[in-house]
Amino acid sequence: QVHLVESGGGLVQPGGSLRLSCAASGSIFSIYAMGWYRQAPGKQRELVAAIGSGGLSTTYADSVKGRFTISRDNAKNTVYLQMNSLKPEDTAVYYCNTHPLEEAYWGQGTQVTVSS
Repeated sequence: QVHLVESGGGLVQPGGSLRLSCAASGSIFSIYAMGWYRQAPGKQRELVAAIGSGGLSTTYADSVKGRFTISRDNAKNTVYLQMNSLKPEDTAVYYCNTHPLEEAYWGQGTQVTVSS
């Protein structure tokens, strides 16, 4: 069982940056590949970025490639999402989960709003 808590969201102007964190409970965090997902109003939840259990392999949605960076610190049971050059279309609730996701692991998410 894994319990996930996201943080770091907020209101930022276009072109700005935010760093999201996802703290995981459970001693077996390091065996999971992890992902950051987002859900904008009226849209389906989508995978934004994923990282392998060892942190060496990453994958990104085309819409964020070159702007977002996913990383993890297994010693701290935490996965991060550095978001640069933010656009209004990045506005969404951001969640972390395992990859592939487990429905039982969804947390409360963290709101990211990109607006001037």
